[in-house]
Amino acid sequence: MHRILKRLLTGGVALAGLVMMQGAGAATPVTFQLNWYAGGPNAGFAAALAEGYYKDAGLDVTLVQGNGSGNTAQLVASGRAQIAYADAVAVSQLIAKGAPMKIVSTIYQSNPNEVTALKKTGIKSIADLKGRKVGVPTAGSQTAMLPLFLKANHLTDQDVNLINMPMTSMVPSLLQGQVDAILGSMDAYQIQLEAQGAELDNYRFADYGVPTVSTSIFANTDYIKEHPDLVRKFIAASLKGWSFALDHPEKAIKDLKQVFPEMNEKTATAELAAIGPLFCSGGAKYIGKAEDALWVKTQDLLSEVKLLPAGQDPKSYYTNEYLPPASEMRACKK
Repeated sequence: MHRILKRLLTGGVALAGLVMMQGAGAATPVTFQLNWYAGGPNAGFAAALAEGYYKDAGLDVTLVQGNGSGNTAQLVASGRAQIAYADAVAVSQLIAKGAPMKIVSTIYQSNPNEVTALKKTGIKSIADLKGRKVGVPTAGSQTAMLPLFLKANHLTDQDVNLINMPMTSMVPSLLQGQVDAILGSMDAYQIQLEAQGAELDNYRFADYGVPTVSTSIFANTDYIKEHPDLVRKFIAASLKGWSFALDHPEKAIKDLKQVFPEMNEKTATAELAAIGPLFCSGGAKYIGKAEDALWVKTQDLLSEVKLLPAGQDPKSYYTNEYLPPASEMRACKK
């Protein structure tokens, strides 16, 4: 039976994706650390689990909910998790500092980050953010990228009043007028706000100068070296799950509900519908693989605002060695 952990455990409890065989023919246990609470952005992994793709690959996968890409990246960097899913920026920053990790497959080919404001606030352009209160999530990947977004639009963090707050406070704070805008994402906060009838103006990073590689599968480098076949099987099964989710979204949401019963189906359905364009953006040729040129652009952009060190070889962050052959990957439509 699949072991389903409902919430990320805190307080120093280790979450290891350690592999051990339990007798001949037994499935290999794998713990996969997610970036956030279960929802549409995780539907492909839930589909891979519920539809039996992981099982067919000989894997007994446990999906563990998270509480932010930054925290998930730290779990792998510190050895408390072995294989995980998080924003590539948060992961790359730690790799550049020496963390023993590698990105092995990219799911979102451009980031879903955006600045969101209620229409009634009168913010009609990014320039209108000057002097306004903007809520930013603690430990979120968006926060690390905000200086780049502001720079690309001729602002600095001194031009806006940034207010750090827990992720769970972002939506209510905007609705209650405690902030004029929030730093969020099209696959989460926007969905939550629209579900409550809010009329919004959204300014996506990817549309305003910051198209960067985004949410990816990554792993501890020792784990990869010790279990290369397992990593290959896990990626292939995961990509098969995402292909299923894109083709059969209603069934994928039911799979998500089966794995995480407390998940809100209506919200997850809207999230899955919203993220479709992210899988094949950024010049991607295949779902699950970010092209080298996009990695170069990501490195160039992020080094401009010192989120990544200048001169760093983009290939130090990722490897395509464990992806399925091109003939077995889902091609992006031209």
